[in-house]
Amino acid sequence: MSGASSWSFREEDSKRIHVILMAFLRESNARTGMIVDRTGQMVATVGEEPTFDPTAFASLTAADFSANDQLARMIGEPEFGSLFHQGEKESMYLADIARRVILVVLFDNRTTLGLVKLRVRQTVAELSKVFDDMFTRGDAGQVRMETGFVGEAEDELDKLFGA
Repeated sequence: MSGASSWSFREEDSKRIHVILMAFLRESNARTGMIVDRTGQMVATVGEEPTFDPTAFASLTAADFSANDQLARMIGEPEFGSLFHQGEKESMYLADIARRVILVVLFDNRTTLGLVKLRVRQTVAELSKVFDDMFTRGDAGQVRMETGFVGEAEDELDKLFGA
């Protein structure tokens, strides 16, 4: 696990996140739990190791969440706190954590969306506490993760898709 450069990420934070995510995976039967910051950086991965490019995935996840925030505003909602993408065999649930990072849950037919959603509420509360602590402990002046996000995300998407 590694931290984004714009905020303090200590070993104890890494351990707390790991413990919370491992408990969530056990209780929900999900395969993988990831934390992605809003700038598109992978912060943590727990559970089954993904077979895809984590850098590209993190960038696309952040862009997806950002685009859906814009869609929410268009229909009169301040934001969507969570997103769900269902595939034939693989699905993904994304949840906002402390308005700074995104919990990404990858799961398959070994579990259900209902169980994932049921277990994710407590996990979001616990992770929010961890990240709130991280962002308020004397490093507050350094925290500004969302600056330039849209431009960075667009640049990364252009690189990914050859535009």
